[in-house]
Amino acid sequence: MNKKKREELLLEAIEARKNAYVPYSHFRVGAALLAKNGKIYRGCNIENAAFGSTMCAERTAFFKALSEGEREFEAIAIVGGPEGGDLRPICDPCGNCRQVMAEFCGGGFEIIFGSSKKDLSVYTLEQLLPLRFKL
Repeated sequence: MNKKKREELLLEAIEARKNAYVPYSHFRVGAALLAKNGKIYRGCNIENAAFGSTMCAERTAFFKALSEGEREFEAIAIVGGPEGGDLRPICDPCGNCRQVMAEFCGGGFEIIFGSSKKDLSVYTLEQLLPLRFKL
């Protein structure tokens, strides 16, 4: 994927972060998932008093896309940081989110992190989850 597309996806994740519902952790996360057809699906974290019911931004974006019939994905951008604070350079996905990515994406799927267009890094799913569970 080219640099400009990665930057665009990161900016979409920053926008998605604005919708986070985080009354407990006060840690906002946004994600922007790029389908192979070019469509972008946004997600944000949504907390719940019953913490097990909380949904991460990454899975929100994936489930949104999957519920609309998407099955092929190219990349995801993830941003996060404390409410009212700066974005972290890397806000890495939890194990559950990594496993959802593994279910629908190959090892070359790109995961983009950053706090701005000038500060981004790219990893592959293989780098973040080399021993992923597959049936």
